[in-house]
Amino acid sequence: MVGDNTFKINKVIVRDLGVQEYTPTWQLMQDFTDNRNESVIDEIWLLEHPPIFTQGQAGKAEHILAAGDIPVVQVDRGGQVTYHGPGQLMMYILIDVRRSKLGVRYLVDALEQCIVATLADDNILAYPKKDAPGVYVDEKKVCSVGLRIRKGCSFHGLAFNVNMDLSPFQRINPCGYAGMQMVDSQGLGGIADIKQAGQRVAQHFANALGIKQLIKKEGFDE
Repeated sequence: MVGDNTFKINKVIVRDLGVQEYTPTWQLMQDFTDNRNESVIDEIWLLEHPPIFTQGQAGKAEHILAAGDIPVVQVDRGGQVTYHGPGQLMMYILIDVRRSKLGVRYLVDALEQCIVATLADDNILAYPKKDAPGVYVDEKKVCSVGLRIRKGCSFHGLAFNVNMDLSPFQRINPCGYAGMQMVDSQGLGGIADIKQAGQRVAQHFANALGIKQLIKKEGFDE
């Protein structure tokens, strides 16, 4: 389980990227993964996206009810359709899973637990569900999780609803579940600042995996 580490990640670069368009960021994640080698330091990217629906590899078209003016992009992560938009924290994890001796389930557990811990900081009881990846409060979803593993490395990650307009979720069956209610941290009485949320979530993720050093950067390297 998370916290019982038989592997080691010494340091991770954490990039605060602000607001980024979805498709170019997705391409950058793929490029980073395809071009990295054993000496490349793992990275965490913290950012927001303009409004967009993303459909997972096995996504079913019927779960998109009325996309309207919001674009739909077919992507290479697991899971069904979800929504990304302003006020939602994206945390993408670019980790050499093979080098770290991490199982994929272990990595998903760490993603879920870092959100549970972040909400617990504000005395909000959140929990994952075995049959439906993500994090929930009173059976309402506050965070979605989806990963891709390629060349023994991970990309994609989680989407944490911090302080956002939740109405676009009504245009889809979130993560393939009709009638799934979505909530955000602010509405639960929790953290509402996206930048602070990112710092907190990244630190809890590092704690879950025993990462010793977070190297914080603004933007991409020149």
